[in-house]
Amino acid sequence: MISRILVLLYLFVVHCFTCGCSAVGLAANPSATLLVNASAGRLMPNTLFGIFFEEINHAGAGGLWGELVNNRGFEAGGPNTPSNIDPWSIIGDESSLVVSTDRSSCFERNKIALRMEVLCDNTGSNICPAGGVGIYNPGFWGMNIEEGKTYKVALYVRSLGSINISVSLKSSNGLQTLATANIIASASDVVNWTKAEVSLEAQGTNQNSRLQLTANQKGVIWFDQVSAMPLETYKGHGFRKELVEMLADIKPRFIRFPGGCFVEGEWLRNAFRWKETIGPWEERPGHFGDVWKYWTDDGLGHFELLQLAEDLGALPIWVFNNGISHNDEVDTSSILPFVQEALDGIEFARGDSGSKWGSVRAAMGHPEPFDLRYVAVGNEDCGKKNYRGNYLKFYDAIKRVYPDIKIISNCDGSSRSLDHPADYYDFHVYTSANNLFSMAHQFDRTSRNGPKAFVSEYAVTGRDAGTGSLLAALAEAAFLIGLEKNSDVVEMASYAPLFVHVNDRRWNPDAIVFNSAQQYGTPSYWVQRFFMDSSGATLLNATLQTNSSALIASAIIWQNSVDNENYLKIKIVNFGSSAVSLRISVDGLGLNSIQQSGSTMTVLTSANPMDENSFKEPKKVVPIQSRFDNAGKEMNVALSPLSLTSFDLLTESNNIRITGTDSFSISSI
Repeated sequence: MISRILVLLYLFVVHCFTCGCSAVGLAANPSATLLVNASAGRLMPNTLFGIFFEEINHAGAGGLWGELVNNRGFEAGGPNTPSNIDPWSIIGDESSLVVSTDRSSCFERNKIALRMEVLCDNTGSNICPAGGVGIYNPGFWGMNIEEGKTYKVALYVRSLGSINISVSLKSSNGLQTLATANIIASASDVVNWTKAEVSLEAQGTNQNSRLQLTANQKGVIWFDQVSAMPLETYKGHGFRKELVEMLADIKPRFIRFPGGCFVEGEWLRNAFRWKETIGPWEERPGHFGDVWKYWTDDGLGHFELLQLAEDLGALPIWVFNNGISHNDEVDTSSILPFVQEALDGIEFARGDSGSKWGSVRAAMGHPEPFDLRYVAVGNEDCGKKNYRGNYLKFYDAIKRVYPDIKIISNCDGSSRSLDHPADYYDFHVYTSANNLFSMAHQFDRTSRNGPKAFVSEYAVTGRDAGTGSLLAALAEAAFLIGLEKNSDVVEMASYAPLFVHVNDRRWNPDAIVFNSAQQYGTPSYWVQRFFMDSSGATLLNATLQTNSSALIASAIIWQNSVDNENYLKIKIVNFGSSAVSLRISVDGLGLNSIQQSGSTMTVLTSANPMDENSFKEPKKVVPIQSRFDNAGKEMNVALSPLSLTSFDLLTESNNIRITGTDSFSISSI
């Protein structure tokens, strides 16, 4: 806490030095008054802020999903043989082994297997080199192996003779051995495909490791479905712990998945199909995501994403393909098989364990239904020729079987009424910082009748954003304040994209940046922390009196679930380059109802609006919290230029009268 206070003091001193700050200088700063009426308020939706997960930037494969092996089933090279086994590589030369692929796998949906013919031996004229010959997998730009942790390796093996296979975790050059074990079996034990498992406890740490399979005796060995997973994952469900913890820290009320364009595909043949992603992992065929240009083994499938929502205490929002990709469309007259696939997917999530697809879910370890209440028919397909016709087929069929499920249309209803039934309409925006700041008022004049808005993708992009700038984050914060004020018509919102592996930046910026061993939040991620208490909170009337167009503010009452205390949270974005002297006046609370002790001030700012976080400086731009001793019904505060400031004021009680939309103002200025 002391260090954070010192940083705030440093920012204040630097500002005073550069801007000629003094008693006279403070008076010369632009001034504003914020009037907060705490006598009445409007409840905001419990689902207001959540997250959107898409398999983009290796967000899942090599990221959120704990699998360390890349192309574990050797299927990424396609169904024909011989095929490319990348990123697998060979240990040895042509005189010691020959590696190829064939279609001998025991799994019907993924027939490719790796055939390794060892030409050298441990005796005779052609002696295998020390350490043997074989194959290795570097994972997704290196495996992070940590001393003392255990990793489970599972694989399928077949051979014409006895085997002695060394399974090792090694450094990227193969010189450092972190863990090793042997799979030893007689010929009769492995004449047919056999599953073998070993547990490896790391004796060292290396963030750029690889998995090796080696042998030193002559013979032919087949491998398939090679997996390596850390034993320690989030709630034991296979997710990378530190990444999910970052999601849990922003308390998302929903998770939209699995896309995005990932759902559509450039072509339907490469679209995400949920039935191909369930059941035992080794039986999943995987697929090439042709929009974001990489292969996924689909270990992170329909079941796992539903499980992730449950683990986070968030409601799942499933986006399914509606027979439309970026380049081809199913005619409405032929759409019924796709409709049935969607119905089956809902039954998988919600059906009882005795139903056809509910029984499959139960067999995967989850006999109780998932709490699926929302589905989205496609992604960004409204302008496509067959969308409306297809949409109506899905809508009617789903409502007939599941009348309680809320259905989300791709068509924007914010400026004009939809021409088809829907519970929600999807709204996406990627634009410059200035534009998004001004869009804080986007929904001020939207009709309060009809479907509600789901702002499922928003972000500042382009030069303003860099790879995650303060400027972008402040514009996004202003936009979210606008959504709070319009939360009678906007019921859900989520930033996009959520994750990026630093070695596969398909899209900039993103909320969370990671590699195999590290992760950090961009300023846009930290903005989410300011809004994590808004869902289900009470929105108050907050009116700014100012000549500046660079300020926007909101006020809410929220209850801390840890200590059950009530707080008045006031958030202000100063999007201007000058400090602002702000007077805050709170009306409608009882005498001495705001406690001087227990209140805090949190500020997100930096010396340069284009400042970003990085692996070298992961906390260059993060919120700085300090004790706020000036808490009261009348307060004078200084807002730093280009900043987001939040005051959490501890209050005695919450006796606010809840009003309807008609008596509630949505304007902040």
